Amino acid sequence: MIRSMTGFGKTDFQSEDKKISVEIKALNSKQLDLSLRISNDLKPYEYEIRNKITPRVLRGKVDVSIFIENTAEKAVSQIDFESVKIYHAQLDAMTHKLGIKMPDDIMGLVTRFPGVFTTNDVALPDELIADIYAATENALNQFDAFRIQEGLVLKTEIVGRIDIILNLLDQVEPFEIQRKEQVKVRLLKNLADFIESNKFDENRFEQELIYYIEKLDITEEKVRLKQNCEYFTATIDEENSGKKLGFITQEIGREINTLGSKANHVGIQRLVVQMKDELEKIKEQLFNIL
Repeated sequence: MIRSMTGFGKTDFQSEDKKISVEIKALNSKQLDLSLRISNDLKPYEYEIRNKITPRVLRGKVDVSIFIENTAEKAVSQIDFESVKIYHAQLDAMTHKLGIKMPDDIMGLVTRFPGVFTTNDVALPDELIADIYAATENALNQFDAFRIQEGLVLKTEIVGRIDIILNLLDQVEPFEIQRKEQVKVRLLKNLADFIESNKFDENRFEQELIYYIEKLDITEEKVRLKQNCEYFTATIDEENSGKKLGFITQEIGREINTLGSKANHVGIQRLVVQMKDELEKIKEQLFNIL
């Protein structure tokens, strides 16, 4: 099933004295770029959390936030005086170096810095860790559902553009009949001129005539272009098909380009330009597909 690389999932869970918040969001990226922000209490579990998330998100620029908030009244934060001292010294040095005045509410500023207020480190109970993993799994399910929903929108647009390319290909045939007639008239005229002048090698002329006709024939390109478009449509529903679809578009582009270079007919070349335009729009959307 086609999935967008863009995704979002969020879960909030309230236990007896703690609130757990898990948020996952992703944008386009060729590889997996996972940024994980978690509460300090969860640092010992970071490796396992990553292992749970990575196989589910696969690719994309993914930001994951998992935080625990103490909701119990008895939970009292302690001031980390060493952190306050360091922050104050850095601010003092910065103001001197820049030649600016130290803020009047220096303590109000310092207390907003991270790490100033701490709580006593207490090992998280197994039940809470299980709840965190369950909340993460729920957020991942929402995230995956979002990707599927967005993927369906992308599929509708991309398949629609493939259909346009096939429709444009069907429009080539009337021009091709015209083109063959023009080539036939031109060849017969040239042949008559050569015979009249009696200055040509008949065998050489026959060889070049066959080469010329084969070079102008676009039947093979039309067949391959149609087959590649059908292959693209059949592949789009495969799991994680984004890269494979990219390779197929390269083949589609190759056939369109060859069709344009061999056509030598203004009507066909205009259709080719429209095909290229649709293909470029498909390529742009493929960057959003997992």
